[in-house]
Amino acid sequence: MTTIDTRPLRTLVHTAGSPDGEWWRDAVIYQVYPRSFADASGDGIGDLPGVTSRLEHLAELGVDAVWLSPFYRSPQADAGYDVADYRDVDPLFGTLADFDEMLERAHGLGLRVIVDLVPNHTSDEHVWFQAALAAGPGSPERARYLFREGRGVDGTEPPNNWQSIFGGPAWTRTTDPDGTPGEWYLHLFDSRQPDLDWEHPEVRSEFEDVLRFWLDRGVDGFRIDVAHGMVKAPGLPDWDGHVSMIEGSDDVEPTDTVSGAGNQGPMFDQDGVHDIYRAWNKVLAEYPGDRALVAEAWVEPLSRLTRYVRPDEMQQAFNFAFLATHWDASALRTVVEASYRASDAVGAPTTWVLSNHDVVRHASRLGLAEPGSRPNGIGHGDEQPDETLGLRRARCASLLMLGLPGSAYLYQGEELGLPDHTSLDDDLRQDPAFFRTGGAERGRDGCRVPLPWAADAEGFGFSPTGVTWLPQPAAWATYALDAQRGVEGSTYETYRSALRLRRESGLGSGGMEWLHGLGDDVIAFVNRDVLVVANLGPEPVALPAGAEVLLSSADLSVADDGTVLVPSDVTAWARCTA
Repeated sequence: MTTIDTRPLRTLVHTAGSPDGEWWRDAVIYQVYPRSFADASGDGIGDLPGVTSRLEHLAELGVDAVWLSPFYRSPQADAGYDVADYRDVDPLFGTLADFDEMLERAHGLGLRVIVDLVPNHTSDEHVWFQAALAAGPGSPERARYLFREGRGVDGTEPPNNWQSIFGGPAWTRTTDPDGTPGEWYLHLFDSRQPDLDWEHPEVRSEFEDVLRFWLDRGVDGFRIDVAHGMVKAPGLPDWDGHVSMIEGSDDVEPTDTVSGAGNQGPMFDQDGVHDIYRAWNKVLAEYPGDRALVAEAWVEPLSRLTRYVRPDEMQQAFNFAFLATHWDASALRTVVEASYRASDAVGAPTTWVLSNHDVVRHASRLGLAEPGSRPNGIGHGDEQPDETLGLRRARCASLLMLGLPGSAYLYQGEELGLPDHTSLDDDLRQDPAFFRTGGAERGRDGCRVPLPWAADAEGFGFSPTGVTWLPQPAAWATYALDAQRGVEGSTYETYRSALRLRRESGLGSGGMEWLHGLGDDVIAFVNRDVLVVANLGPEPVALPAGAEVLLSSADLSVADDGTVLVPSDVTAWARCTA
């Protein structure tokens, strides 16, 4: 075997760990959005039996674990992130027995299962909130939430000036039983998602019991929704800053923490959240098998994000800084290096992610005129991505990500190269963000369209009846799983090959050294004995002499002298000496 020696050109960034460490340190975790993954009942909405029926696909793909978005009993005002009962399955998705069957099948296939937990707020149909409304001001029932008197004449103004992340005020006024206006309650999201008061001991006790309920059933961990948002600053002071779903970050400390650049306000990232996760860490430690907590924390800079993954708190935190970085080699190198610096300082893995249920898929973001920009949805009248270019760059980005040491998250359908549905009719949208902003934000429906499994079936095989809760673009036939399985070079087969090589070469637990000298538009590094070269520039880049190519995101070319060339927007993996 011909190898290359790149040692003189390397700079160490991250030291390799043990391949026998805890599973979550290097796992590839696949996000299932249940209502859009697979429908077994035929009603057009995905369900838990549908998930069970497709678990073999995930095992064949080569992922290590599944993360399930909420399936709890809910009125579905925010697609299940408004939970009415944390210990039951919504009939829309099945039953607890269906969950148990799904979990048993996943474990039988060697897949771990992480479930979503939504602790910042409940549904307004939760028994606690209904009791709070009935009990009235000053009652113990209202103490579990954040009810306050209004300001101004007769309390007609909200208690403070906070804005909902979904648009509009973060406060809604209640109506007393006699029909007169009453107190206000806080909801950082939709008005049907009232925030809990995490200073109340009963709230803390309840969620520790919820953790045990699902741990007793055998789940392997929890993804914590809005993990930075449960504790609010005392007095709920006014704040004129801006909050958003996902913030990027680098390792530069904010210069103005008073006005609050990014998500630095009094409703987010308060020190008290860490006491909650220390308590939860102890709960998980009661159970065998390295159970894990994953933080969805929109926190910057990275040095504050990694406070959530100190040894006595959570195990992982999503690296939104990486997701939010534009298609620029220098910017990506900066965020990768900063991520390792911050995570290594606390002994935690870096957790890479490019897409999820809250953002435009990276196959569409990278096809925009400003590649990597993050509109809140794309619809009629908006700039339409270059679909071919977006897919080419998405494949490039995915191979770059999967070559990095640490854990990686895949969003359902990205292994097929799915773009967003960018021409979805506005009258079909269901995201509350679309309605609360009067359509100014298209919202997240475009990334939540049901998956295509079979090119020639109605509804592309999502449902036995062909019904889908959101329409699929006709062009998605080319992305269907059966149109790609076994096809050399397809996006699906490229992902399968990458995950196999990643596992065989131990890249998830590996180290990382920058490889210099290939140009400013190139991201090149060595992980164990694999060289990863991502060319983001306009001109082809030559691999070092003698490179043994293992995998590439698109076809490579060969110069007249035999030099292997990596074209624009392509990532290649090659073997090199240790």
